[in-house]
Amino acid sequence: MPDYRRAYTRGGAIFLTLVTFNRRPIFAEPDNVKRLRRAAATVKAEMPSDITAAVVLPDHIHFVWTLPQGDDNYSKRVGRLKVLFTRSLKGSFALPQDVSISRQRQRESDVWQRRFWEHTIRDEADWVGHINYLHYNPVKHGLVECPHQWEFSSFRQFVREGFYREDWGCQCGGKEAAVEFEGEGLVVGE
Repeated sequence: MPDYRRAYTRGGAIFLTLVTFNRRPIFAEPDNVKRLRRAAATVKAEMPSDITAAVVLPDHIHFVWTLPQGDDNYSKRVGRLKVLFTRSLKGSFALPQDVSISRQRQRESDVWQRRFWEHTIRDEADWVGHINYLHYNPVKHGLVECPHQWEFSSFRQFVREGFYREDWGCQCGGKEAAVEFEGEGLVVGE
């Protein structure tokens, strides 16, 4: 059996990627994005943390969460988010008949991949690189030409706060996107 290890840093910032089971485009349906937002709000109320940045794509989600001082349990928050969202679907994604024996034993539905990808943010440059990656992700996947065109993203909030100009990463009107990711070796989960 694989030995999965996660890094836990009290009060740290964590970049997370959660992927739907078989990359099913569950979040292409706006009502499911609303369900996810309600689930995230409940998790925040139960276990305070800051959702610093987020983007919801049809088949996966990226977050940057900042945990309170003295708290390092992002795994519990991710698990709770998955459970609350799955329950909110009320059986619309019931367990299929051909699901693996392992998934049946774990009582897993066909909503989420079993695990999630995480990266503990090391410093400010790492934080900026992951925030940029997160906000540029809808463009990377060919869903829009510019980050400002994607509705389910914290990009506009970052523009309002002065982190980005409105045209950051923009290709509207034939512009060439000038996007920088700190540290060229930035490789994160899809």
